[in-house]
Amino acid sequence: MANKNQTLGEFIIENQSAFKYTSGELSRLINSIRLAAKVVNHEVNKAGLVDITGAAGETNIQGEDQQKLDVYANDVFIQTMTKRNIVCGIASEEEDDFIAVNSQDENNQNKYVVLIDPLDGSSNIDVNVSVGTIFSIYRRVTPVGSPVTIEDFLQKGSEQVAAGYVVYGTSTMLVYTTGHGVNGFTLNPALGTFYLSHPNMEFPEDGNIYSVNEGNYTHFPQGVKNYIKYCQAEGEGRPYTSRYIGSLVSDFHRNMIKGGIYFYPKSSKNEAGKLRLLYECNPMAFLAEQANGKASDGHMRIMNIDPKELHQRIPFFAGSTKMVEKAEEFMKE
Repeated sequence: MANKNQTLGEFIIENQSAFKYTSGELSRLINSIRLAAKVVNHEVNKAGLVDITGAAGETNIQGEDQQKLDVYANDVFIQTMTKRNIVCGIASEEEDDFIAVNSQDENNQNKYVVLIDPLDGSSNIDVNVSVGTIFSIYRRVTPVGSPVTIEDFLQKGSEQVAAGYVVYGTSTMLVYTTGHGVNGFTLNPALGTFYLSHPNMEFPEDGNIYSVNEGNYTHFPQGVKNYIKYCQAEGEGRPYTSRYIGSLVSDFHRNMIKGGIYFYPKSSKNEAGKLRLLYECNPMAFLAEQANGKASDGHMRIMNIDPKELHQRIPFFAGSTKMVEKAEEFMKE
């Protein structure tokens, strides 16, 4: 059972037997993510005091401008995980291809690969709005001891063994699941320790918040337009409140606590959708389902989608179950 005010380290040790595999490797991996999150948090909190805001002058594989903190966070997470010899491969939203870790070492018995969005919503840094980190962990499918291949990363979301996010906001929280519910840990900056503050997190079954970039309304499919009109119309519990931060982690986190739906549908500007299946949608879908919520592309379960490429984009609807199901009804129409 989750007990409030446990440290993250204590919680990991106490619940290690609940992991599907109990070699201790997954525990050490989550601990390394915890460490990297604290380093990135320290840097994020210096924004405005030192020259870490603004564009880095480069673009990532998606053609998006990289922020200085994107590059910094990417380096911190990759270095933290590779130097501790706990993963066999890493894929990052900021990298063109996956990274094989110690692939020439015949004694490398590491079993896990990590997919990560090092700094989600990084364009918000300049204006002091919450940003986050999203991570997803899988067991490799190729033989242990051999170099990882693309096959190890192109797994369905249903194969995840752990997923989570870190939100750098008014307080810094690490929220994660290993398939046994969702728990949130808040960083005490004076001690540098994460404490269990939100045990057994769950979406309310229904909610009254909808989160979407309505500036793209004219580009949305008719089903999405109709659902937005439904959210705005008078009715039982409606109109809903519109809340959109522009940082997936922040919007998802708020909706999980208060009840709501986040959606980023496909549009005439983004025919395939905007969010990345492997770095954003799968981990958030795993969290949503473990928190009594639902995640869909508007028609099917996110975690049943068979990935075709490392940086694949899809439409995304996630949140309180009844709200997602209602959105799916409009999409079917």
